[in-house]
Amino acid sequence: MTHRFGFDAPRHQPLEDSILWAAQNNLPYIDFQADLPPNDIASFDNARIRKVRDLCEKHGVEIGIHPSSAINNAEYVPIMAEAVDEYLFANFDLAVRLGCGWLIGHGGYHFGDVQRRQAVSLERMKRLVDRAEKTDVVIFFENHNKEPEHAEIHYIPHNVEETREFFDAIQSPHFRWAFNVAHGHLVPEGWQGFLDTFGVDNIGQVRLNDNTGEYEIHLIPGEGNIDFEGLFARLRELGYDGWFSLGFGNDADKIRVRDWFTSLL
Repeated sequence: MTHRFGFDAPRHQPLEDSILWAAQNNLPYIDFQADLPPNDIASFDNARIRKVRDLCEKHGVEIGIHPSSAINNAEYVPIMAEAVDEYLFANFDLAVRLGCGWLIGHGGYHFGDVQRRQAVSLERMKRLVDRAEKTDVVIFFENHNKEPEHAEIHYIPHNVEETREFFDAIQSPHFRWAFNVAHGHLVPEGWQGFLDTFGVDNIGQVRLNDNTGEYEIHLIPGEGNIDFEGLFARLRELGYDGWFSLGFGNDADKIRVRDWFTSLL
């Protein structure tokens, strides 16, 4: 069962090193971000792309790109909206060139103008999925975290109701769910409510870290109060047989918690 786990690659480390570490530690799925050196988009020339693809094939490792959630996919202001499209599609094009299996999709955030922003985000996701359907890349759409009530910005979608709007509007085998358990833990319906509503059939990955249910923080599982035993029992009951992305801690933490979670499978 250990082969069902992957991780968020350290941003300061070359992707090639992460691939080798993944192979050595039986964590064959990698999410990485292509924003900053040494893994910024411009660094992936043809020679580096060949090297990454060869390493993945040799070691049986699968990779996907996780664009920054700080880029507002719900942006509608002229010039800025076009820049968001360019950023998103540049990440998608890199994913295609690298032979990635997935690209993480985000809804963006609003400043109180939630309906207008959500409509813009939905149209942007539709355009992205249109591209994905012509490739082997699948969009893994993530449920966002809840921000404190008086925060200036609020992510969308952060609860079941908002998430349902996206999955009702976009029904495609290239639009799947990146189920973020810790984000679900921050809303009243909890991660349980997400699974009760959506089940597991459309999950592309389950994203794991811990928190206390108060605000977004990437704690190591066991440091917060998420019931991971209950989570894995529920996923087993529903028949989930996909993979899990570990988004916390250092290398040793990932191995230790992976072994614990493997025992829960």
